[in-house]
Amino acid sequence: MGSVEKMDPELNGDDFRESPLGVRKMHTFEHIGSMAAATQSHGPIRARSRLLMSIYIVIFKAKINILLPFGPLALLLHYLTQNHGWVFFFSLVGITPIAERLGYATEQLAFYTGPTVGGLLNATFGNATEMIISIYALRNGMIRVVQQSLLGSILSNMLLVLGCAFFCGGIMHSEKDQVFNKATAVVNSGLLLMAVMGLTFPAVLHFTHSEIHYGKSEVSLSRFSSCIMLVAYASYLFFQLKTRHHTYSPIDEEETQNDNVPDQEDVPEITLWESIAWLAVLTAWVSVLSGYLVDAIQGASEALSMPVAFISVILLPIVGNAAEHASAIMFAMKDKLDISLGVAIGSSTQISMFLIPFCVVIGWIMGERMDLNFQLFETATLFITVLVVAFMLQEGTANYFKGLMLILCYLIVAASFFVHIDPAINDD
Repeated sequence: MGSVEKMDPELNGDDFRESPLGVRKMHTFEHIGSMAAATQSHGPIRARSRLLMSIYIVIFKAKINILLPFGPLALLLHYLTQNHGWVFFFSLVGITPIAERLGYATEQLAFYTGPTVGGLLNATFGNATEMIISIYALRNGMIRVVQQSLLGSILSNMLLVLGCAFFCGGIMHSEKDQVFNKATAVVNSGLLLMAVMGLTFPAVLHFTHSEIHYGKSEVSLSRFSSCIMLVAYASYLFFQLKTRHHTYSPIDEEETQNDNVPDQEDVPEITLWESIAWLAVLTAWVSVLSGYLVDAIQGASEALSMPVAFISVILLPIVGNAAEHASAIMFAMKDKLDISLGVAIGSSTQISMFLIPFCVVIGWIMGERMDLNFQLFETATLFITVLVVAFMLQEGTANYFKGLMLILCYLIVAASFFVHIDPAINDD
């Protein structure tokens, strides 16, 4: 120690570089300088490579994105041919991968926001495609298309998506009955029954001609009921994410049961700001395609010789829920049935208790007479569907036979709407 202190003042520049201490310091300075120079020179390169990696992950990695070119083709067909049938078909197919990528970007953003805000994001963007299509249709005064497409999304999720999940999961695990969290299913069934009640009373009020002010009372009742349903759904989110987070969090339970199994999806693939940017870009593209899709519905109905009710209730939801179909089936085959229920029944709850009342409020702001009177045929269909699904879920078990029954029920519903004439059109 003493020799070092004595050596330092006597060393000149050359002696300092030749000493062991000087050599170490010079190497350190050269290393830091080279790192700074590399950072300055490679900063734009790293940003460019990160951008390309993000584009690859979001656009090219998913196999469903092979359908992305259908969107631009729909725009070209709209301006070149004016063939509403083809414009409708290409727009419908082009929206499918965008809807799936919207869900992916929301999941990535939820990694950075925590479970509470992530749950709210899923509630908002989980059905963003249906919301955007509904707002465009409302702006064009197509209230029946809004009502029927939202009803079709509920029916598709509860019967077709859940039925396919039960059936495929039951085939893969035919030696046993699959088990899911019955408490979560009961709560969602209760909310769905509340939604049925909210839709039933305006329809009954209209068809029994017992309104105080004909044509106005059902709209006022619908707006009041919509506000109540929104409050109920907000309370449900608070109850699920805060008060009873551990009791009503089936995904967390699945993860704790499989702690020894590494899960690659637990790590975010894109950054926070990339997730936000992709959400904005994908939402804008869905908005563009939705405009062309809504404009082509009436022409597609005439070109394809299909009722508008069948297109709105069956075709729109099947394509819009294609990504949910795939994820629900995949989780059911992995024996993670709670997640499949969250996808199917949870999405139905979002639409019935949040999206439908939200559209009524938006129509109120726009000056449109959007109400909860979905007509008797549609309301009866929803009521019977909720009852059937509630009975299927009451035991807390699933097998392929239950799934097959739900799929067959959906086929009956689809055939019914194929031969159904919308009375609202005749009334107008």
